[in-house]
Amino acid sequence: MVTQEELNKKGKAAVMDFDDEAVEEVAEECIKAGLDPVSLIQNGFTPGMNEIGDQFEKGIVFLPHVIAASNAMTAGVKTLTPVLEKSTSKMDAKETVAIGTIEGDIHSIGKDIVATMLKIAGFNVIDLGRDVPLNNYVEAAKNGAQIIASSALMTTTMVLQMKLEELLKEAGVRDKVKTMVGGAPATQEWANKIGADIYAEDSSEAVIKCKAILK
Repeated sequence: MVTQEELNKKGKAAVMDFDDEAVEEVAEECIKAGLDPVSLIQNGFTPGMNEIGDQFEKGIVFLPHVIAASNAMTAGVKTLTPVLEKSTSKMDAKETVAIGTIEGDIHSIGKDIVATMLKIAGFNVIDLGRDVPLNNYVEAAKNGAQIIASSALMTTTMVLQMKLEELLKEAGVRDKVKTMVGGAPATQEWANKIGADIYAEDSSEAVIKCKAILK
């Protein structure tokens, strides 16, 4: 019988091989063995995706590789979703998170992982994509999203998270939403400085803090 640790390693390797079918097979093996699908995602697929992201930053792999790895992870999560939905207590359908990578930033790996884990936790997730104009976040807030989440992977784009706080205030919706910031250069100190409600270092923390703040 395969152990959780062995399965997680297989999941990581399959993502890093950009192999959709292999990732799906690992997901199916997880279900048949009665192992933990959340652990497989958090400790298998996600580390594989993060490592591809690190390689991309270093110029070892290129954007098509990142997309291929992301597609492979998505295939695995899709296979696991029916099991996850049965085992997860759903949030109120009104509890919506609008998430995107901030304008000028095309990095999406971290954002994609957080969006996936929020969906698994039962949130209604509006994925705004990457290089998202600030007005799109404002519109999402006007349309009822409770949490506006922005990711920035560069210090040059991180400053727009501050600008977003200002635009939400100007639009008269800042007091109606909670804001969450993340990304490599972001810190709790940065969140405090710009007035964001939540700083999340990783997907697990994002889920915990989003649930807590909406209670």
